[in-house]
Amino acid sequence: MAAPTSDCAQFNVYNQGCPARLVLDHLGDKWALLVLDRLRDGPVRFNTIRRDINGVSQKVLSQVLKRLERDGMVARTAFPTVPVTVEYALTELGTTLTARVGPLLHWAEDNMTQIRAAQSAYDERLASAA
Repeated sequence: MAAPTSDCAQFNVYNQGCPARLVLDHLGDKWALLVLDRLRDGPVRFNTIRRDINGVSQKVLSQVLKRLERDGMVARTAFPTVPVTVEYALTELGTTLTARVGPLLHWAEDNMTQIRAAQSAYDERLASAA
């Protein structure tokens, strides 16, 4: 397998027409980030993902998985059982992405106390200025 080439000279996310912005739109979705992180430990069935990610609907999860599959981040494998069993797993590309965005999710968990304090202080300043 050939080493990946860098498209940095070809694509610039700061340019309005850059197609990388579409991928960023997909990855800027909280559900996409949660799905990617959930798949980090190996293949998972659809219903397991839905149960593990509290609050995601079946429809939204299906849409997110399809977008991630189209973008090459997730692989879908169907097994010939009755009913059909479907598993989702990170691709090599998805694994490299998850290594970078996974820590962001856990950073948010680790810093929620400080974030909430900052939000409260901001809201108080806004209320007192009104």
